[in-house]
Amino acid sequence: MDDKFLFGVMLGMLGGAVLVTNSVKARQAVRNGQEQMIDKMNELGKHQKKSSSQE
Repeated sequence: MDDKFLFGVMLGMLGGAVLVTNSVKARQAVRNGQEQMIDKMNELGKHQKKSSSQE
């Protein structure tokens, strides 16, 4: 891969980490996104358990 591309990706990740660390709104957005993902995964898990137990 191109060295400039990799450097840009690393710089972007670092910038995002700094932004989330210093911004309350960004932290809340990340936390809410994580909670939504966990809820959806739990719902899918429960749905799959129900359908597999009915077979």
